[in-house]
Amino acid sequence: MATTSTTGSTLLQPLSNAVQLPIDQVNFVVCQLFALLAAVWFRTYLRSSKTSSFIRHVVATLLGLYLALFCFGWYALHFLVQSGISYCIMIIIGVENMHKYCFVFALGYLTVCQITRVYIFDYGQYSADFSGPMMIITQKITSLAYEIHDGMFRKDEELTSSQRGLAVRRMPSLLEYLSYNCNFMGILAGPLCSYRDYITFIEGRAHPRAPPGAAGKEDLPGDRAEPSPNVAVIQKLLVCGLSLFFHLTISKTLPVEYNIDERFQATASWPTKVVYLYISLLAARPKYYFAWTLADAINNAAGFGFRGYDENGTARWDLISNLRIQQIEMSTSFKMFLDNWNIQTALWLKRVCYERASLSPTIQTFILSAIWHGVYPGYYLTFLTGVLMTLAARAMRNNFRHYFLEPPQLKLLYDVLTWVVTQVAISYTVVPFVLLSVKPSFMFYSSWYYCLHVAGVLVLLLLPVNKTQRGKPTHGNVPLSPSEKCDDRGNSLEQNSFSTTNNVCNQNQEIASRHSSLKQ
Repeated sequence: MATTSTTGSTLLQPLSNAVQLPIDQVNFVVCQLFALLAAVWFRTYLRSSKTSSFIRHVVATLLGLYLALFCFGWYALHFLVQSGISYCIMIIIGVENMHKYCFVFALGYLTVCQITRVYIFDYGQYSADFSGPMMIITQKITSLAYEIHDGMFRKDEELTSSQRGLAVRRMPSLLEYLSYNCNFMGILAGPLCSYRDYITFIEGRAHPRAPPGAAGKEDLPGDRAEPSPNVAVIQKLLVCGLSLFFHLTISKTLPVEYNIDERFQATASWPTKVVYLYISLLAARPKYYFAWTLADAINNAAGFGFRGYDENGTARWDLISNLRIQQIEMSTSFKMFLDNWNIQTALWLKRVCYERASLSPTIQTFILSAIWHGVYPGYYLTFLTGVLMTLAARAMRNNFRHYFLEPPQLKLLYDVLTWVVTQVAISYTVVPFVLLSVKPSFMFYSSWYYCLHVAGVLVLLLLPVNKTQRGKPTHGNVPLSPSEKCDDRGNSLEQNSFSTTNNVCNQNQEIASRHSSLKQ
């Protein structure tokens, strides 16, 4: 029988028992499905063209708080406390330093809640919990604080193109602030979005113009297109269904914990260990695919997430998408994998830490990522290993890749080899993230003789390492066509910049272009 322990409603306990899943997980899925239906209703009956932004803010906020209360009970009050105090800090401190105080408070409050939950209540019970939504709210609080600081205090010439495009030029009202942090579309699983994108969606100020007609005639400035998200939503729901099916069937038969089983370690050959490591971590990913894709579909169903049109005139609903599954599974480099995994968190890390850090930005960003994720020791082992793997992979790529570009057969061989190495390295790195605790994590690494750690250190000692450049100007505010943006993003995967947080260096001009078009 599924566990009955929950901080939220027990109304769905019979369903939890029937499907043999923890009640917290059942509450989460049911609330997300309710949010999906609410999103369709929101877009149909409360569209911006016939409903005031005040009503849309109020409804989005109240629905979000109801879902939080259903899932987490009175622990949902933490969302209001964290948001309310952060808003007071912004008002009282002022735009010059509020971003620093908001950052310290929001991250500190999140950490205290995580310590309380992990070490006092349910260590190791990795289920739905109230600190999950707080992680997203923390991202929103800190992002908005920096965006207001950029827009109301710093000079335009001091900002990068992406910072100019995201800068907020006026202090939001309390209702706007709560709506941004606690709306029903993103309260449970995000993803993070910029404040300006969210307000533009709520107020319905503008949609990008429809693509030119068949005759090539441009639309008039007043012509606006509000494309339907139905196809994108259906496609994403199909991905959700498949991901949930794999999680409920295959994932449970391939536990990551079996990698540290004493009998398995004693009897399995090295090829068997490598293959099982990869397959078990592959089987652990569908639950993330399900949660993030469903969250994306909910936002799209409400009409939020439209980026523009591609060269074929097809609407793109990936403005706030959090992952690209095909690129993840076919990654041939550490950077390519991380560029397409938890995309919005990578954007947040870049905006609030990497591009603003003056000393060791790579290390600082990995530390921030570990603190934000939580207080399980396995998180820190994963991210410390990730620093080493990232730097070693960058050195290898810089020193050897150019020898394998021609002929095509050699390039194909290189791609196959780098795919194998990347998938094994990623799996090796994230095992502690799944195991959570110190002892089993070290049991795993010791069973592998710390081989990839040793290899990474040797690579950094023996190969020259080129330092990457941060804050390098992009193409200014020159707009890019959707196809050029796609090509630019694809090309960025081949660069040797910091993998976790630099996946948007070539999206800077896209963001600036998008906001420039919204001002027109």
